[in-house]
Amino acid sequence: MGSWRLYAAVAAGGFKRYATYRMATLAGVFTNTVFGVILVYTYLALWEERPHLGGYDQAQAVTYVWLGQCLYATLAIQGGGAEKELMERIRTGEIAVDLYRPADLQLWWMAGDLGRALFQMLGRGVAPFLFGALFFPMALPADTSRWAAFAVTLLLAAVVSFALRHLAALSVFWLMDGTGVSQALMVTGVFFSGMVLPLNAFPGVLGEVVRVLPWAAQIQMPADVLMGETGALRAFAFQAGWAVVLLAAGRVVQSAATRRVVVQGG
Repeated sequence: MGSWRLYAAVAAGGFKRYATYRMATLAGVFTNTVFGVILVYTYLALWEERPHLGGYDQAQAVTYVWLGQCLYATLAIQGGGAEKELMERIRTGEIAVDLYRPADLQLWWMAGDLGRALFQMLGRGVAPFLFGALFFPMALPADTSRWAAFAVTLLLAAVVSFALRHLAALSVFWLMDGTGVSQALMVTGVFFSGMVLPLNAFPGVLGEVVRVLPWAAQIQMPADVLMGETGALRAFAFQAGWAVVLLAAGRVVQSAATRRVVVQGG
């Protein structure tokens, strides 16, 4: 119980830390709202030419846009969450301090990142989503059970997002610099998460591939649960499965990396 209180405190610290950047949060709200409007009109034009693209009608496409803007910073789609600081601490050797803490390294960083994600959703994500619901037709459910299932998918999406970025950050133990990895995270995050276009709209074999990759757990699954396009249990299984696989892989890589630190005398 004491250890879980520790990680809860770390999560709370992550929340409070990002809550101090008020002007950055307001700027983010403005940016996401503007980009949301631009994407909505782009989607409306596209869906006018291709009705029911990806199985969505126009209202669902609009909902997808605003959900993406809500989750952009929440899930650190282009990076910029805990992995950024973790990469820097590995590069400078400050990770040695983390290894001496009486806490699990992976859980410590995940707790902090979940706290960051919660603030980014409440502070930066909710306002653009409400703006979209106010000024554009959206396909939002009326029953509370679907909203509850949607909330679970958001938590699982945050865990998958962290697990992906944690794995990428650990590569710095060998690469000694995280610049290239960060760039790769940006590209893969935007393309494979469906931030630009729903994964349901990807054609042929490409669509089949991207829909089974872990990035699909971030925006596509929560969106489909919210709009009733997929069952909650199927979405939970998909997201939880990838969370377990990626966190387990992170454990293995982390173990190999920390053994390397000891051998080098770091």
